[in-house]
Amino acid sequence: MAAKRSKVPRFYFNFRSPYSWIAYRDLMDRYPDVAQAVEWHLWWEPDADGERRMAELGHHFPYSAMSREKHLYILQDVRRLTTDRDLAVSWPVDHDPVWEVPHLPYFLALDAGLGPAWIERVYRARWQEGRDICDRTTIAEIAGELGLPAERAAAAADDEELRGGRGLRALLAVSDAGAFGVPFFTHGYDKFWGVDRLAAFVASVRSGPGSGAGPRPGSGSRSRDTPPAGGPDADFAELSDADFAAARSADPGHAGGCG
Repeated sequence: MAAKRSKVPRFYFNFRSPYSWIAYRDLMDRYPDVAQAVEWHLWWEPDADGERRMAELGHHFPYSAMSREKHLYILQDVRRLTTDRDLAVSWPVDHDPVWEVPHLPYFLALDAGLGPAWIERVYRARWQEGRDICDRTTIAEIAGELGLPAERAAAAADDEELRGGRGLRALLAVSDAGAFGVPFFTHGYDKFWGVDRLAAFVASVRSGPGSGAGPRPGSGSRSRDTPPAGGPDADFAELSDADFAAARSADPGHAGGCG
């Protein structure tokens, strides 16, 4: 019998994909009520060690590398999409990227109540400043800006608890969901892939039980891992702990969470 799907809507996001960044901006700028209602789940392409750990548990990462032709198409397509949204994009150059470097520190940010700030700042660094977010110096600088331990964030990819704990659970959740690309959205048994399916996902969430008033009852005023609506330069330093106090997080720091 197939496993029962969660009725809570989910957004699988990552920092590598320009489409994931655009979907993030659309959620924040156009659909803030849905941004507050969804669970935010981290997605990234694992390195060889991550793939090995998944395989040992009978899982695989559901993603295939793109062709050169698709890559060239994406350059054109993203230019169209960002122009339509008045978003300025600065294309980064990736040098031997290890995607655990920018993604695993997200769990440290969550623990500090800074998950939203991390998402916003890393996206801005990569897609609006053209910085290499797989450079540990970049990650240390971002962490320092947000008040996180810079050295620990920069070394998160080497942290066994993160790799074998919450990081691995996040990858297994991606496998279980069949999230073969980003942005990827689920609502019950329904799956939506790509920026062009975001409107359909939003309609599904808004028409579901408990919709129409932002987060579900009991979830608090804003999800702990949901960035506040507003422009990319929002001042996260002024956010109080109360903003995230009663939040629903996809990873509350114990077994079963998936970021």
